[in-house]
Amino acid sequence: MYLEVKNLSVYYDTAVVLNDVSLYVNKGEFAAMVGPNGAGKSTCLKAMAGLIQWQIDTLKGTRLGKITLKGSVKFNGEELISLPAHEIAKRGLILCPERGKPFREMTVIENLKAGAVLNQKNMKENIEKCFRLFPILEKRKDQVSGTLSGGEITMLAIARSLMADLKLLLIDEPSVGLAPKVKADLFDRIKSVNEMGITILLVEQDVSFAFDLSERNYVISRGKLVAEGTSKELMADELMRKTYLGM
Repeated sequence: MYLEVKNLSVYYDTAVVLNDVSLYVNKGEFAAMVGPNGAGKSTCLKAMAGLIQWQIDTLKGTRLGKITLKGSVKFNGEELISLPAHEIAKRGLILCPERGKPFREMTVIENLKAGAVLNQKNMKENIEKCFRLFPILEKRKDQVSGTLSGGEITMLAIARSLMADLKLLLIDEPSVGLAPKVKADLFDRIKSVNEMGITILLVEQDVSFAFDLSERNYVISRGKLVAEGTSKELMADELMRKTYLGM
């Protein structure tokens, strides 16, 4: 198993956000995690990428509440749960956050170069690779990223991830707020990233979008993992479709 998560739990004070979640992703695989809004999907990705640990460290010594993180996250055989986010990123596990979160005052090319902070030696080649994958970004390379469309911002966020020594990409809700035509284009680009040999774990509310891309899926609800299976298996379960997939 390339990514192995065991008994992962996150508590905000006494509120349980993530409850004893276990999952795995094989090398080269495209897996997805789906479920309703507020189910804990984004929290799960943040815990894998070290951002929950960062929140815990930030809140130490303050009166802003307590966050508790429990469980195990192993990537390529190494335990990550207590590592800071930048150390996890150095190992090639990168989170592409919801709505991209670019440096809005910086241009597209400046954002890409910022993504290369951990991988300076191949910067030029990686920029060219990003422009081949996302031609629109080359056209916008000198444009301030805060003026990009929603789809372009998502593409920039994925491209910025590719500037690192990327091995496993966690993508959080890439299709949110996008028009169907833009979604279709983004779908093809994300698929191409996986075909380059990058392992992907996708979090999505749009079940059709996720299931068309993924090989294997996890369904999460109220912080708990409730099902696992291929798209065909999960869609064949009428109770699953109606109760958890909204279909």
